[in-house]
Amino acid sequence: MITDFEEYIRQSEPHKREKGYAWQTAIGLQAVDGLKISDYLRETARQHIEGDITIEEVKQLVNSYYESKSARKGGGNRTEEADKVSARITELLSEQSFTFSPLEYISIHRRLFEGIYEHAGKIRDYNITKKEWVLNGETVLYAGADSIRETLDYDFAREKEYNYRHHDTMEAVNHITQFISDLWQIHPFGEGNTRTTAVFTIKYLRTFGFDISNETFAHYSWYFRNALVRANYNNMPKGIFATTQYLEAFFRNLILGEQNELKNRYLHVSAESQSATDNDPKCNICTLNCTLEELAVLNFIKEKPNATQKEIAVHIGKSERTVKTMTVKLSVQGILERKNGKRNGYWEIKSKELNN
Repeated sequence: MITDFEEYIRQSEPHKREKGYAWQTAIGLQAVDGLKISDYLRETARQHIEGDITIEEVKQLVNSYYESKSARKGGGNRTEEADKVSARITELLSEQSFTFSPLEYISIHRRLFEGIYEHAGKIRDYNITKKEWVLNGETVLYAGADSIRETLDYDFAREKEYNYRHHDTMEAVNHITQFISDLWQIHPFGEGNTRTTAVFTIKYLRTFGFDISNETFAHYSWYFRNALVRANYNNMPKGIFATTQYLEAFFRNLILGEQNELKNRYLHVSAESQSATDNDPKCNICTLNCTLEELAVLNFIKEKPNATQKEIAVHIGKSERTVKTMTVKLSVQGILERKNGKRNGYWEIKSKELNN
């Protein structure tokens, strides 16, 4: 299913590649709830990638398809949910607008599930439990219905206070991991929390200048959910404690381009009896002493060494002055070097980590 769009991602022109990534991610995320798309959506998505139809036309075609199908068969199923939500995720990932707030988070849920769930975009007013495979049927303790909004406001306010410019890349990745883990644990909606959290995470990370609509979410969405579960589950009588190590491995792959082995069997609670070396993610830790924003600059320069500071600024959403400050700092640190002068020059990354 996921490999259907590889031809666009690997070989196509940029606009087709971006659409291919968006669809690949959107479809891959359905796995968090065990859903699969239809062949009809797969072919309709191809038309969108080719530029034959708009994303709005995709949504209209899917709606019409299931209206006629329901009329014939007397009702839809969860494939309909997968198709519609995939199209909506693709639409959201194609938009540049984003506001870091609880209202944005709630709005994403509403846009993904409107017409599918009655509670789309509504905070749940009841307590929930969910049996998890990774916990042998046990459940995470989610936020109580009477404290959801206050907890959301608190977590967002605390994240806003964190200054990423004062922390190196690994500290920042660890912090983002904990924030997303805490956000998911609130589980403010009756259903669709993981897909909503994933879309929000991708759009949030883009504010740092990263192109996050990529294979990590597409291929490892089930691992993402299980890692979130393990980050929020304690069972002291059985010697099981909440750990973010698996979620950190996921985000290191996502942000730093590491190649940690993301295997669901490592996360299952039955694996706790194995040795620590068997369970620990296999990490290739990034040792660059730079911030997330600086890493985004370096990643962009790696792809486009002839980029001007203006082009870099547009890409990461910062001012040219900010970009100049960052490139000067990276040059002083010996990570980056400008070759052949200002007008006809190019950037050379001196770090072996980023050149691998």
